[in-house]
Amino acid sequence: MHATGIILVLAILMLIAATAGAQVKIEKVPFFNHPNCYKLSNGTVEVIVTSDIGPRVIAYRFPGGENMLAELPEAAVSTAFGDWHPYGGHRLWAAPEVMPRTYYPDNSPITAEPGKDSIRLIEPTEPPTGIQKEMLITLDATGTRVTILHKLTNKGIWPIELAPWALTIVNGGGTTIIPNEPFVSHDDKLTPARSMTLWGYTDFSDPRWTFGKKYTRLHTDPKLEDPQKAGFGDKLGWAGYLRKDILFVKTFPYTEGKEYPDNGCNFETYTAGTFMEVETLGPMVKLEPEQSVTHVEQWYLFKDVKPGDTEESLDAAIKPLIERIRK
Repeated sequence: MHATGIILVLAILMLIAATAGAQVKIEKVPFFNHPNCYKLSNGTVEVIVTSDIGPRVIAYRFPGGENMLAELPEAAVSTAFGDWHPYGGHRLWAAPEVMPRTYYPDNSPITAEPGKDSIRLIEPTEPPTGIQKEMLITLDATGTRVTILHKLTNKGIWPIELAPWALTIVNGGGTTIIPNEPFVSHDDKLTPARSMTLWGYTDFSDPRWTFGKKYTRLHTDPKLEDPQKAGFGDKLGWAGYLRKDILFVKTFPYTEGKEYPDNGCNFETYTAGTFMEVETLGPMVKLEPEQSVTHVEQWYLFKDVKPGDTEESLDAAIKPLIERIRK
């Protein structure tokens, strides 16, 4: 065999061996002032969850890098059920948002069931709502992909109408990026492309909003504490958050013909000061007693993303990354 061919074969064998040897490591660690956390790692990224509260994912990061998720140990919201704490990180709620049902505190220990490459987090049934929340977090053996299956179960005796609602509080100082539907000429299509929902406090004159032909963006600003929020029927099934040249991407489903909460939203984003949430939602369902509904997100992290100063340079930086994960 020619020397070049031998080198190629050896390289392929080394790649196969490296892939075959890749695995997810799960270990118990202290984090976020909670002793009973679990870290899933594969050498490329780390995901940390806690069993002291939740279910919550409280860290997603490159080893040695900054947490892409916010850490908010002191914040609290007073409710009829006691203080609810946002904590930061990623949580599971039931839409539509109602006080106090939505804000039932998740301050108590939960069940954690580690597997080979995943961990299942199960909350005790919430007595006032009859809802049980569950997450299954799975890390790929290689790369940055994390799959989160969210599950809501009606443990009560009456039917409940709701939608699964997956909310991530991200580390401040970045920009949420929502893709717009591809441009179509007025001559070619007269019907609307997607829904967009505004709240009473949404103000499009606020400088944190940027509207372009390809993307809608919402920025954090520590000097602007007034909240901003908008929701979208995101048929393209992805949204991102860019912070310090690190791009966090969520992918999620959109099903035509289904009723989504908040006038048709499967994606929402909210900011106030340095606070930012990127949120996905499933369709509305009617759960009979003991019935469940699930909602899946997939997460990705990308390093060294240079957005530039224009929408064109932003598109050039992130479009190939989205195409890569869509393959």
